[in-house]
Amino acid sequence: MAKPGLRRQIVTSIPDQLDLAPTAGLWVETVMADFPSFLQDHASCEKKASGMALSVASHYPDRPHLLNAMADLAVEELTHYREVVRLLIARGLQPSSDAKDNYVRGFNAAIRKGSEEYLLDRLLVAAVIEARGHERFGLIASALPEGADRRFYQAITASEGRHWHLFVELAIAESNPNWVQPRLAELVALEADLMAAQPLAPRLH
Repeated sequence: MAKPGLRRQIVTSIPDQLDLAPTAGLWVETVMADFPSFLQDHASCEKKASGMALSVASHYPDRPHLLNAMADLAVEELTHYREVVRLLIARGLQPSSDAKDNYVRGFNAAIRKGSEEYLLDRLLVAAVIEARGHERFGLIASALPEGADRRFYQAITASEGRHWHLFVELAIAESNPNWVQPRLAELVALEADLMAAQPLAPRLH
């Protein structure tokens, strides 16, 4: 675990945004042309995010700071799932079955096996995924007309921003802090390749 002074120094060096490849405007047009399908995918993503947080919590019950953060995050993500379900119901729709997410599967294949590396990679993969959600939900919020849906996606955008910062801070606190920035840069580069490989669809990833 990092010494407190070192941890503060590194945490304050985290940028406001990760250097992700920007989403093309055609993706936004695709989502807005089939917003109900996007809502169904969004609901699935929130449910999976809650499950991921619970999975990390169950793997590390001996790390109280991490456990507490993941318990809180699981509740928040499940609350988001409930809110998206309500948006679906208001439109006379229901959640769809969970589809395979090749974007997330690509990240999972890159997670290393050593105990220290495994924890670091899980946290930083989650950070990059949340950062992409922050960017894309922000685009959706800007594209929506004034009203409740736009306010909801503005709130979700802010949440995703907090989440990716949380995962990076946890990686610094729970692993060797000198490993964080180099590995984060590698995963950001991988994310660009994974994103470029995804077909254009009304999906978050």
